[in-house]
Amino acid sequence: MVRLDDPVITAQVLEARLGNDKALELCPHSKLTPSALDYLRAHGVEVQRRAASETAIAPAPASVLPPRKASTSGKREFKGILCPNIVILNEKDQINYPEMERYIEWLIQAGIHGLYPNGSTGEFVRLSWQERQDVVKLICQVNKGRVPILAGASEANLRDVLQMAEFYASIGVDAISLVPPYYYKMSNTSLFEYFAEIARQSPLDILLYNIPQFTQELPLDLMERLLPYEHIMGTKDSSRDLPRLINTMHRLRAQRPDYVVLVGCEEILFPSVMMGASGGTIATSGIIPEVIVEIYNKALAGQVEQARILQYRILDLINLMLLGVNFPEGFKTGVAVRGFEVGPPRQLMSAEEQQYLLKLEAQISCVLGDMGYSVKAPRACPVTHLPPIVGR
Repeated sequence: MVRLDDPVITAQVLEARLGNDKALELCPHSKLTPSALDYLRAHGVEVQRRAASETAIAPAPASVLPPRKASTSGKREFKGILCPNIVILNEKDQINYPEMERYIEWLIQAGIHGLYPNGSTGEFVRLSWQERQDVVKLICQVNKGRVPILAGASEANLRDVLQMAEFYASIGVDAISLVPPYYYKMSNTSLFEYFAEIARQSPLDILLYNIPQFTQELPLDLMERLLPYEHIMGTKDSSRDLPRLINTMHRLRAQRPDYVVLVGCEEILFPSVMMGASGGTIATSGIIPEVIVEIYNKALAGQVEQARILQYRILDLINLMLLGVNFPEGFKTGVAVRGFEVGPPRQLMSAEEQQYLLKLEAQISCVLGDMGYSVKAPRACPVTHLPPIVGR
């Protein structure tokens, strides 16, 4: 009989440690994930649980665990600029692995502090289950542990979220990001139970993702109720609401000083970091990673005037990529201007929209050329007399 004391037991754990044994003994606090239950049924394994009196003092349940100490946990820190990367496709509408590898390596070499696949910029809802796994696996292979990886694990139901989390854990992902379940609106009570159950069973830490323009809002009261769950380590806020972000830090860090708060809106990156944000998941970092990282670094260093200049300087680029075109095609166009073959869009576009993207490409080239980047030849760019911000 194999005896396991792990707090969370996945199918991967069982496969690695059961061998040919058909009997398993668990301590009272061990949690079996859905894939583990499937594995046990499929292999005819008999499960017994030890009585609490037979064990040493069991750890407290997840709902009352104290906040994890960052210095002793061995976990990766999520701070700085995490890049929510695009997904590059080939002409057959398949993932372009060589170009994706080149792009991810370029981002790491440019100094980004973490990678964030399967976010909104990565069009996860337009990818199949297998494609979502393949994108994250590729990024883990290219990364080789150099920077933390936060992977989107939002799926249509709780069971699929947990299965995706288990897969991510098996390939080296550091934490998962979760939006509220989309399409069907849930009551706040149900939403609490949803995140609490994932926190009890997930093998990875969880970043709550508030993006009310795409799914229902995560109320601060609800997030506060989830604070006792140690696996919920922070939040990403893409509400574009600076007062909400500040209140998030003020309320949640009063109880969890180590609580991670990332901003998802590049227009307020500098003020957010100045007010104490851990950093940001910034789509524009996939186009000008050097500048976005520099804004963060200068804000941390207290170089207010230099950071403020850079924050204003990137606004024209952000507005071009964000407005007037289907998201995230503007950001993919920006990546193309930096010299990558981004391939066709996954979402069909009209002839008028395709024509607009050609115009957008020229405009983005002008702005990046003004910044001092070597880009595709700008067409009819206005003379701005702005000093370059690259290679200063």
